[in-house]
Amino acid sequence: MTPFHRATAVVAALATDHLLVEPPEAVHPTVLMGRAISLYERRSLALCGVPDNGGRLRVAGLFLALALPAFVFFFARGVLRLAPAGLRWPLEVALLWTAISMRGLDHAARAVERELESGDLLAARFRAGEIVGRDTERLSEREVARAAVESVAENTSDGVVAPMLYGLFFGAPGALAYKAINTLDSMIGHPHPPHKDLGRASARLDDLANLLPARLTALAAAAVSGDPIRAWKMARLHGPLTKSPNAGWAEAAFAGALGITLGGANSYGGVVREGPTLGFGPSPEAADIERAVRLMRRMCLLVATPPLVPSAALAARRLRRTVRRRPRRG
Repeated sequence: MTPFHRATAVVAALATDHLLVEPPEAVHPTVLMGRAISLYERRSLALCGVPDNGGRLRVAGLFLALALPAFVFFFARGVLRLAPAGLRWPLEVALLWTAISMRGLDHAARAVERELESGDLLAARFRAGEIVGRDTERLSEREVARAAVESVAENTSDGVVAPMLYGLFFGAPGALAYKAINTLDSMIGHPHPPHKDLGRASARLDDLANLLPARLTALAAAAVSGDPIRAWKMARLHGPLTKSPNAGWAEAAFAGALGITLGGANSYGGVVREGPTLGFGPSPEAADIERAVRLMRRMCLLVATPPLVPSAALAARRLRRTVRRRPRRG
């Protein structure tokens, strides 16, 4: 598939994600990946034991981290190659659509906002708990809003920008392979038992896969914000402060773009973990969730549009050459 076809497929997939709800779980590739990971995790923990055989678990985790994305990539590529020529591009769009979660992120964040604006803090905490890994049972209204904005920022990078970027480079197989890496990290890439050893390779691979998307996300956030210099400055200054080599870039850029402060202390499993503050300004409130969502959508359009220009120019040049080479009749 040519760069032009990949670029148009990514744009069409983004439009499809905007218009349609997620496909059923029974056929959703990410859900199927999650089931495979859960099965492998249970078998590995049962066979290797916890926590005495850390070395065996690390080997099992390394195999999973390499095998699942490779399998997903080659399986998707095989499906596309076996499809009739007239169906390959629509199938490419459909597969890319399953890897992009702009609509789902939008709806999940707005659900938190609606509960906050209605004054139902308990419901807002519950909704926030569906999209973040931290404890949400005792969060204040502003802390719930911060959790939602941070989720939008981080998931813009690994849920939208990264699949689009890998789709532009490698087509649907690349986007789905990235989703496999990201799903592995979200499920087992945790630095504490029982995933400390099993998920180590997955966490490292996810860090590597997100190096470019995270920084592109920060750059896009700055480009579409009202103050690009401030947003990029916050990303450069505060992005590297977080423990994750990537998440801080997106969050700091969103903080700079929205003129708010993100980061700080969070509780996980009852244990409070201190984190750096990102940006300068007031802590987020409910209205900032809507602003974050709108920023995310503008960024998606920015990332999707530029690749079409050189790709379209290349396609037009090839078309002109083809027309010139045709023999004239008569």
